[in-house]
Amino acid sequence: MTKPHLILDHVYSHEKTLPDFVYMTQPIGHGQVIDYTWRETLKQARAMAAYLKSQNLTPGAKVAILSKNCAHFMMAELAIWMAGGTTVAIFPTELGETVKYVLDHSEASFLFVGKLDTWSEQAPFVPASLPCVAFPLAPENKFAKWDDIVAKTAPLQGDISRAPHDLAMIMYTSGSTGQPKGVMHNFERISLTAEYINQYILENSGDLKDYRILSYLPLAHVFERAWVEATSLTKGDTHVFFAESLDTFIQDLNRARPTFFISVPRLWLKFQQGVFSKMPPAKLDFLLSIPIVGGLVKKKILKGLGLDQVVSAGSGSAPLPAELIVWYRKLGLKLLEGYAMTEDFAWSHSCTNEINEPGSVGIPTRGVQARISPEGEILVKSPGQMVGYYKRPDLDAEAFTADGFFKTGDQGQQRADGLLKITGRLKEIFKTSKGKYVAPAPIENKLNAHPMIEISIVSGVSQPSAYALVVLAEDIRPKINEPEVKAQVEHELTELLAHVNAELADYEKLRMLVIANEAWSIENGYLTPTMKIKRNRIEASVENKVASWYQKSGSVYWA
Repeated sequence: MTKPHLILDHVYSHEKTLPDFVYMTQPIGHGQVIDYTWRETLKQARAMAAYLKSQNLTPGAKVAILSKNCAHFMMAELAIWMAGGTTVAIFPTELGETVKYVLDHSEASFLFVGKLDTWSEQAPFVPASLPCVAFPLAPENKFAKWDDIVAKTAPLQGDISRAPHDLAMIMYTSGSTGQPKGVMHNFERISLTAEYINQYILENSGDLKDYRILSYLPLAHVFERAWVEATSLTKGDTHVFFAESLDTFIQDLNRARPTFFISVPRLWLKFQQGVFSKMPPAKLDFLLSIPIVGGLVKKKILKGLGLDQVVSAGSGSAPLPAELIVWYRKLGLKLLEGYAMTEDFAWSHSCTNEINEPGSVGIPTRGVQARISPEGEILVKSPGQMVGYYKRPDLDAEAFTADGFFKTGDQGQQRADGLLKITGRLKEIFKTSKGKYVAPAPIENKLNAHPMIEISIVSGVSQPSAYALVVLAEDIRPKINEPEVKAQVEHELTELLAHVNAELADYEKLRMLVIANEAWSIENGYLTPTMKIKRNRIEASVENKVASWYQKSGSVYWA
């Protein structure tokens, strides 16, 4: 039997055939960057691998990375793999308690610390006995420094291979519904999936000669790990740029001028709201309708966003409002939505140039089988299927059908051509006091499409009817104390409520819209590190107010 070509085999090939190709560009502040060729990337990774081996780690030892995206994250992962270890990446925004939980649960025997914004709160939860190495861009610390180790350590020689069934990584879910679970992936499955993703991107991007991508979604999350890191390690002639910070994001985008760009719904909405803050939707629609002027406006908007070179764009991680996809395509951006999970290494469904429809998440991707259970649950069998949950065989037994399909927990409808539409999440569906079940996600999508709303949740467990809690768009929030702005918000949201309710069944209609008194963020714990809403936490924060809302007259309230 032919030995499968694994991800490390591709990397060694790039080291030999593309030594001077600039693989990564890392901003280091004040507009300055450092380029890393494949030669330099492997030189540093090999030196760190030799250092890790000198620490007498056991085969398959769990080595953790706590860092925002940076070039050294990828170098460290290569070093871990070459040293015979398994990577455990921790979301850089996690609270200290979760950092400690992941380190303890994974039995991490080593930790790399990199770019972080909240290290002072996380540091006390890192065991003092745990050996640590600091990346060059790490906050102030007393750990051994990456650059010092690399400078004095002879690089590991030869092409060190890993067995197909060796564990490559344990990916801890972002914890939107409780304690994170450790999802195990081996080399064989991530390598095959990375090749499939590259084929998909090329098939839907035409003859893409210059492949540039910006890495900014958390590398601890499967979307970025599969679609950026794993694919670039496999493809070789991909130039990966990193973002420096939230404040410099547009400059980072303009530096990269990505030709392929992926994001999550929250950021696609923010981009749109940023455009609307400069040009009202009605005026924009009018300008776009003028033949020559419309073309110039499209180019100006995309260039301002740093997306004018994008040949293909993707969205995943959460549902994207259909209206938003239509809006981006009107600008000339080919935005395709997909659907996948940590458990299948982000390889399940994607729209294609030929088969796509706003509001749907695509057809089964190469090698994927999918079906809908009698209960309406989406079941998937993917080449990227996880090995299992780390230390949780009980969850493994619950997660799969008898014939090996993963139970996604999502409800959906599948057309004859395979096109899938997500209709809700089983665990999110709630029952009103009238005994009717309401799926919040489709209603939230309708609300989130409005330029005045940044994000929302629909709730109403055991209440007479559902309600929505909404966060106003970022450009509106600072002006909300101005009487005219407040009146305009109330007027528009009243109209929005009527419009949305007109499209819903009687049992789904919203009793009211309630405007949240603070934005939801990763920092205040209302969003996961991948910007999904923590539904239970948000509901708990307003639990003592809900009953009084139902006693009021009117339809738009302030929390």
